[in-house]
Amino acid sequence: MGYQTLLVEREGPILWVRLNRPAVLNAYTSELGAELARAFAEADDDDAVRVVVLGHTGRVFCAGADVSAGAGAFDTENGEGAKNFGGGDGARGNSNFIQAMMDCRKPSIVAFNGSAAGVGLTLTLPCDIRIAAENAKFGCVFTRRGLVPEAGSAWFLPQLVGLSTALKWCLTGALVPADEALDAGLLSEVVPAGEAETRARELALEIAANCSPVALALTRRMLWRFSAQSGPEGALAVDAALNIALGAKADVHEGVAAFLEKRTPDFPLRVSADMPDTPWWPNAS
Repeated sequence: MGYQTLLVEREGPILWVRLNRPAVLNAYTSELGAELARAFAEADDDDAVRVVVLGHTGRVFCAGADVSAGAGAFDTENGEGAKNFGGGDGARGNSNFIQAMMDCRKPSIVAFNGSAAGVGLTLTLPCDIRIAAENAKFGCVFTRRGLVPEAGSAWFLPQLVGLSTALKWCLTGALVPADEALDAGLLSEVVPAGEAETRARELALEIAANCSPVALALTRRMLWRFSAQSGPEGALAVDAALNIALGAKADVHEGVAAFLEKRTPDFPLRVSADMPDTPWWPNAS
């Protein structure tokens, strides 16, 4: 089944997932959210996919929610807002794309070759690495529309930039330039205009060539799960046991041998079949 709002294509170990509604600045609808959930679920199931890169067509990453219905664009009670957030006839409903992104066992990189506002920014927060062009801007504009932060961003954003910065960005609703977003920790890198996808490709290929898929899946789950806790007890409860279990497996043998022999590793374990149990992850699979 094809995609209507995304451009999804494989490039070697990379799955490119590009927002593809450029005529409306890639404005979000619940159909787009549902397709994001499907794309990340398909990436999770495919061992040939090692890294997901989320990008866009056109000059803007995502201008926010589709407001083509006018003043009633967010009103799901009378049906005008149904295409943004579900409701109305319930045809699309809750897309659960945030959970699909969190549960995907493949690392994810966002390439902002343009600006992102509202849900256009918050839909990227569950991804692992964000790279932006130097001319990109970012806006948590919800209060300027009479709304509150959505897509779990009241949790994600303070995790990434700290509570003080998250409050400033959300309470003012002002656009933030790329250099400020980098300094705050929202972005991992800022690159020259037009080069975000190029850098994302380089980083994705580096990860795919050098890292164990199983170790990557476990590592991203551990960091997302335990970094928000008040102390190291949660991580300490699992990290030694995981390394003991992994130490007897073929990936560790291969990783050490490749290091000693000064060659690129060829990790044999697969995420679909060889993941240790992770009962501490809410939707472990």
